[in-house]
Amino acid sequence: GTTIVMSKRARGAASSAAAPTVHASEHPLIAHKVTQLQRADINAREYARLMKEITTLVLYEATQDIALKEIKVTTQEEGAERARPGRSIGEALGLVPILRGGLGMMEAATEMVPTAQVWHLGIYRDKASLLPVEYYNKLPKTVTVDTVFVLDPMPISGSTALAALDIIKDWGASRAEGGRPFRTKLVCLVAKEEALKAIAEAHPDVQVHVGIVDGDPKAPVMASLGDVGDRLYQTS
Repeated sequence: GTTIVMSKRARGAASSAAAPTVHASEHPLIAHKVTQLQRADINAREYARLMKEITTLVLYEATQDIALKEIKVTTQEEGAERARPGRSIGEALGLVPILRGGLGMMEAATEMVPTAQVWHLGIYRDKASLLPVEYYNKLPKTVTVDTVFVLDPMPISGSTALAALDIIKDWGASRAEGGRPFRTKLVCLVAKEEALKAIAEAHPDVQVHVGIVDGDPKAPVMASLGDVGDRLYQTS
């Protein structure tokens, strides 16, 4: 089966048998902030702030391999302008928040990559069939990016993320002729271990970045986080 990759920053090295497509940060600041997110006494504003901060930390790692290009930058030095070498993002990026919860990650994502194109996918899980249902899709008519970051804050079963990845891949394949190839990354704040395994097995070409993996039955995380959309927008 698929094993989750852990970085060496907080809780030990990854297993050598771990799947290379799932990257669990386990950064100590993320662990701290997720704990604050679990508190029952925080309001919607605090919840949104913590989501933003955790998104920044996870997305920092998810963007570490984006391409750069060499540029010239005009500086002001000792009263004179000078042309200095520099580097800038060298690829077109797209952000796809899954509604509603993914909207809680958008402020951080657009601040980090303000030139990114933003699209939206609306997917909900039918209460009777428990299957994901697409209700909103604003993917563009043509592929105009090199990397797509799908934002799904807290996958539990992984069904919504799987549906989103299927939709994006089908969209890309339908526009392959005369279009451009692109890669897809999934960015999550917290995720159940079984959801990550399902995603990695169904989409082995997708890099998944997650802040905290909920896989220890003695210390569950997801149960205390609640529904992201409800806590962000004070609905039930």
